[in-house]
Amino acid sequence: MSAGWQRVRKWAARLIVLAVLGGGGFGVYRLKRVQARATYPTATVRKGDFLVLLRCRGVLAARRSVGIYTPMVPNLRIAWMAPAGENVKAGDPILRFDSSTARQQLMQKEAQLRQAQATLDQAVAQAKVTAQQDETQLADAKFGVELAATNAKQQEVLSKIAGAQAQIDLGVAQQKLKLQEATVALHRASEKSRIASLTRQREQIQTDVDLTGSRIAQMELKAPIGGLLIFRMNYSGIIMSTAEASPYKVGDNVSSNMILGQIPDLNTLEMSVRLEEADRGRVSLNQEVLVRLDGIAELTIPAKISDVTRLAELALEYPYTRSFRAYAAIPHPDPRLRPDMNGGLDVVVNRIPNALSIPSKALFTRAGKPVVYVSEGGVYRAAEVEVLARNPDEVAISGVPAGSAIAMVDVAKAEQKKK
Repeated sequence: MSAGWQRVRKWAARLIVLAVLGGGGFGVYRLKRVQARATYPTATVRKGDFLVLLRCRGVLAARRSVGIYTPMVPNLRIAWMAPAGENVKAGDPILRFDSSTARQQLMQKEAQLRQAQATLDQAVAQAKVTAQQDETQLADAKFGVELAATNAKQQEVLSKIAGAQAQIDLGVAQQKLKLQEATVALHRASEKSRIASLTRQREQIQTDVDLTGSRIAQMELKAPIGGLLIFRMNYSGIIMSTAEASPYKVGDNVSSNMILGQIPDLNTLEMSVRLEEADRGRVSLNQEVLVRLDGIAELTIPAKISDVTRLAELALEYPYTRSFRAYAAIPHPDPRLRPDMNGGLDVVVNRIPNALSIPSKALFTRAGKPVVYVSEGGVYRAAEVEVLARNPDEVAISGVPAGSAIAMVDVAKAEQKKK
């Protein structure tokens, strides 16, 4: 009995050890399965307003922009420039040209003006002296005529010889008077012509002085409005490729009356997007939109459609599609916004209140039907859902309660790959 009992006890101990080992292995297997399933990324079913969006791509632009033009001055050379890309206020200096040559010309013109004025003043003074001398000589001639006329009246009491001499003297005095009057008229006309000529010369020099001074005043350009300072690329002298162009810099020569840059008004920023012809009927004025910019991913700007073109634009490249333009004005622009920033415009086509929504990546197809994988205590269960609406990032569904955790991967396919 004792030997048989011992054999039974040994077999029982072996069975217990095997049971313990088997249970431990199964537990480890179950633990690994739970841990493997728990590592899937999940998202939460959200309840709230669901926005049906129409997504468009575009660029940020300023509706109001003022160009920076060079003055009507020859031989312009840039001497100083304000840093491009900085915000300027109306009236701030933004660019200066080299004015040394113009200032030297101004000094020469002013010296010529002073000399011309002195010559004119001298001519006027000389004309006054000549006029006074002429008046004196004219008065003497008139007196001589009067004296001769008086003597001629006395010829009745004089001898014939004396009377004839008096008549001759009267004729001579009259001729002298006429000659003096002609001389006075000639002097007046000559002096008047000379003074007029000198006056014209002085006025011409004065015009040159004013023009040169005006050009010097135009050598400094000031901001016409407040905004962002943008300079264009310098393409002068480039023959092979526009890639060789560089921004304007100090020392560059520029032509007169050309545009060097522009100042966009940052308060008039708007998103300009291309709207496909099939989507034109879904967009209207004052429609709610969401503006997103590639360079500032965390910023979402609520706005409204401010304008939609009525005529379609034909693309110049193949395929030759037709599209419209839509614009959304940015209210109270963020200081970080700049023209030409790329971004997107989400047009709110419809709004579904109290809808259940999930990320688009959390919706899968199983047996031709939409499903989500609901996480329940580390175990994922496939649940069929009904798709109510879509947008580029989210899907509105029904069939699972709000707050449920759903997998972001296709659990069935992931499990098959592990086996």
